[in-house]
Amino acid sequence: MNEVLVTGLSGMVGSRFKALYGQEYQLTNLDLTQGVDITRPDQVEAAVKQSQAKALIHLAAYTNVKAAFEQQDDKNGPCYQVNVVGSQNVAAACQKYGKYLIHISTDFVFDGNQETAYTESDSPQPIEWYGQTKHWSELAVQERVERWVILRLAYPYQVKPVRPDFLALMIEKIKSGTLPPQFTDHIITPTGVDDIAAIFKICLEKQPPGIYHAVGSSWHSDYDLALRVQETFGLSGEIKAGSLAEYQKTTARPYQKQLKMSNAKLKQELGYQPKTFTEGLSAIAGLTAAPLGDLGMVAGQ
Repeated sequence: MNEVLVTGLSGMVGSRFKALYGQEYQLTNLDLTQGVDITRPDQVEAAVKQSQAKALIHLAAYTNVKAAFEQQDDKNGPCYQVNVVGSQNVAAACQKYGKYLIHISTDFVFDGNQETAYTESDSPQPIEWYGQTKHWSELAVQERVERWVILRLAYPYQVKPVRPDFLALMIEKIKSGTLPPQFTDHIITPTGVDDIAAIFKICLEKQPPGIYHAVGSSWHSDYDLALRVQETFGLSGEIKAGSLAEYQKTTARPYQKQLKMSNAKLKQELGYQPKTFTEGLSAIAGLTAAPLGDLGMVAGQ
């Protein structure tokens, strides 16, 4: 069984990858519970050096966007340290010991002002600290290791996240009647975690170079998402429309308005087409095999 090193294996995406493909790969977790702090180059190098793995999936990241905004320009803060310094250390160790690096990034490297879908040839223009640190992490990989692929993810969701994702939270709030007005002018590209896990497997097998948008095959406003969730799971209650433009008048934190992401390169070069959001919801509804009244509880476990 081939060994694969993984940072952040216990997170939402990593845990699902393990559940789906843990029988095919020997997955070795690199995190604090295993005595590996990725912000410490000595600890990262020691772990990578002793492994026979030919590849490393770098999932570990500081992803709390709101908390990251409060750390703006603080290079001593955890967001910068984990996302940038940690990625520098991982990339350097992979280069030194000949590992292929699968680096996980985000759609938040873009500013969200583009009307058309972002492709891999579009230049990153982050507008807040989380996106900025993830952009720097991409550069760290490209500068420090020869064999790499960068996968940009967008709004991942799944049937049983280890912590509530946007889908689980939306279901619970619709059921409880606490869902706030949903923006009609905020567009995202939701992505099923099972699709992401399948793309990881393809990358481990083919070891492609370059950047790919590992994202779903449809984009939607928050309002449209909520209506589709309500319809798929037979949830009652009113879905109210809201405005991001109006909400932004009440906060200093910047928001990307349009995050349409194209996965055309992924489909063309790697031969994989992720599900649309509607297809993903249908798959989840079928997988749960639970009464509709219990579905929110299942999804939020």
